[in-house]
Amino acid sequence: MANSNLLGKWTSTALVVGNMIGAGVFMMPALLAAYGGISILGWLLSTLGALALAFLFKRFTHFFPGIKGGPYGFVREGMGDFSGFLVAWSYWISVWVTVAALAAALISYLSFIFPQISSEPKYSIGFSIGFIWLLTFYNFLGSRKVGVLAVITTVLKILPLILVGVCGLFFIDMDNFEPFNRATESPWKVIIITTTLTFFSFLGIESATVPGSDVENPEKTISFATLWGTIIASVIYIVSSMSVLGLISGEELISSQAPFSAAAEFMWGPGTGIAITLGAIISVFGALNGWILIQGQMALALAKDDRFPKSIKKLNKYGSPANGLILSSILASILMIMRYSGGLLDVFEFMILVSTVLVLFPYILCAISFYYTKKKNKSPISGLGFMLIFITILFCIVALAGSGWDAFIWGSVFLLTGIPAYFIFKRINA
Repeated sequence: MANSNLLGKWTSTALVVGNMIGAGVFMMPALLAAYGGISILGWLLSTLGALALAFLFKRFTHFFPGIKGGPYGFVREGMGDFSGFLVAWSYWISVWVTVAALAAALISYLSFIFPQISSEPKYSIGFSIGFIWLLTFYNFLGSRKVGVLAVITTVLKILPLILVGVCGLFFIDMDNFEPFNRATESPWKVIIITTTLTFFSFLGIESATVPGSDVENPEKTISFATLWGTIIASVIYIVSSMSVLGLISGEELISSQAPFSAAAEFMWGPGTGIAITLGAIISVFGALNGWILIQGQMALALAKDDRFPKSIKKLNKYGSPANGLILSSILASILMIMRYSGGLLDVFEFMILVSTVLVLFPYILCAISFYYTKKKNKSPISGLGFMLIFITILFCIVALAGSGWDAFIWGSVFLLTGIPAYFIFKRINA
C-alpha cells in the first residue's frame, strides 16, 4: 500500500519551485536597480550555474536515490563523515539564515498594505519573528501537510509573476535600462556581484533531495522535480525581472520596498498593486514554509548520524522533527534581532549574501564528491561529467567573489564553527 505521507512527483516539484520562487524574485528588482540593465547578464549567468547544479543533483540521485539530507548525504557517501558534516553544518546554517531573510521580505511586502509595520523596528522584528514561529508550529504537522501548502502557494504565486512579467514586456521603456552599468565598478565586477545576488533566488535547487526517504519513488521523482523545478523558476525569473526593470526607472526602484506592486500600479493604475502584493505575500509565505521544513530535516539528518544532540532525533506523533525545528527557528529569530539595522531591504540583502556564501561551500564539495562517488562505484567519468564538475566549481568560486567581504567573512566564520562542533558532537555521542 502506498504511503500517503510520501511526497509525490508534482508535490516535490512544487516544493522545489516554491522554495526557489520566494522572496528573491519579488525583492530582486529593487536590489538590482542600483546596477542597471547589466544585471540581466547576472541573471543569465546565475541561471547557467543553477542548471549545472540541477544536473549534478540529478546525477547523484542515480547513486543514492533514497538518501536523506541532500548535499549532506551526497558528500558524506563520497568523501567521508567529516566533509559530510561540514556540508550539513554550513547548509543547515544557510537555511535558517534564509528563513530570517524570507521573514524580512514578507514584512516588507506586507508593509505595502500596512505601512505602519515598517515604521518602527520593533514592529518589523516582531512580525517577522511571529511569522517564523507560526510556520514552525505548522511544520509540526509533518512533511505531507507542508507539501500540500507548497502546491497551493506555488500555484498562487506563479500567476501574478506571469501576469506582471508577460504584460510588462509590452510596457517596457528601453530608457530605463540606461545607463547600462549604473554602478561605479567595472562591468565585469558588476556582472559578478549581480550573479551572486540573483543566485540567492535559486537556493532550493536541492529541496527535493533533502527529504530523501520521504519521497515516493525517489530516483525518478527527485530527478524530475530538481531539473524541471529549476527550469520553470529560471524562465519566470528572467522574464519577470526584465519586465520590472524596464517598466520603472532605477531611481524609483532603488527606494521601493515592493517593486512588483509598483510595476502593477504603473501598468494598470493606483490600487492594482494590492493584488500583486497579496501574490507576493503568498509567495514569500509559501517559501518560508518550505525552508522551515528543510531546516528541520537537515537537523534530523545530522542527529540520525550522531552528529547533533540526540534530542533532535525525536519525532512527534506526525513524524516531524519538532526539536530540530525549534532550535533552527530560535537561531533565525536571534539573527533577525542582531542584524536589524537600516531597514528591511538592508536586512534582506545581508541575509541573502551570507546564506549564498554558506551554500556555495557545500556545492563545491558536492562537485568534488561526485568525482569520488564515480570512482568508488567504478563508473567511468565521461567528458560531460568532467565538464559538469568544472563548471559547477568555477561558478561557485565566481559567485563567492561577488559576495563582498562582509558576507564572506560571516559565512566563513559560521562554516569554521563546524570544525569544533564536529568533534564535540562526536565525543558526546560516542
